[in-house]
Amino acid sequence: MSRVRTRTPVLDPACADAVDLARSAVEENVRPDEVGGHLGAQSEGERVVTHYFACLDRAYTGWRWAVTVARASRARNVTVSEVVLVPGEGALLPPQWVPWSERLRPGDLGVGDLLPTAADDVRLAPGFTDTGEETDREMFFEYGLGRARVLSPVGRDRAVRRWHAGEAGPHTPIAHAAPAQCSTCGFYWPLAGALGATFGVCTNEFAPDDGRVVAADHGCGAHSEAAVTPPQVEPTTPILDELAYDITEHLAEELPGADRGGSVDDAAAEPLGHS
Repeated sequence: MSRVRTRTPVLDPACADAVDLARSAVEENVRPDEVGGHLGAQSEGERVVTHYFACLDRAYTGWRWAVTVARASRARNVTVSEVVLVPGEGALLPPQWVPWSERLRPGDLGVGDLLPTAADDVRLAPGFTDTGEETDREMFFEYGLGRARVLSPVGRDRAVRRWHAGEAGPHTPIAHAAPAQCSTCGFYWPLAGALGATFGVCTNEFAPDDGRVVAADHGCGAHSEAAVTPPQVEPTTPILDELAYDITEHLAEELPGADRGGSVDDAAAEPLGHS
């Protein structure tokens, strides 16, 4: 078995010397100050050469202008084939394209939007699959009836990890401050099937998770058995001892010259010069 030899294209001298022609082709599309120095030439084939020029546009850092020139067989004139802007080493590039199905996040689905599910989605299994759930056995009492696909063990495990690590799980500030777990709350309604051992629905209209799936070890301040703090005792009104006033009157009577009508004798009053 012989190896296939690839022939390296020879750099055509006439095309390699057409540096000014290639530069003028770039300057016809952009400003002259956006074209930098000549970075070299590369042979693309027989009598086909690509010249590279630095791009000085600040919006395209690291990019290069590529001008491909060629000439016909036995012809002396070199012509321009194309002018493109290509990324060079260290060029600023856009992020890799990601399919819409991988860019979708919870809450992105709006009114009227459709989210088709792939036929090979690992989260789902055919409807006739035995999932071990009693509710599925009741629905599929006759072959061909019921749901076309049901939740697979993979989909169930992903939901468990997602719910337990989310806002309705045990690792949230409101759960840490709760007086007890949801599993001991009277408003906690466990789910049916295998998920019932770990998750339930909150039915307390005053709880922040009312109508939502919560983990059994989640919690909040609206627990049915939360202790009620007794009201603070208000201080009583101070009692005044009215006997102190009687003592003051007895002391006034014992003073010299004291009289019930006044404390100054009218006869001994000094003239003050009033008429």
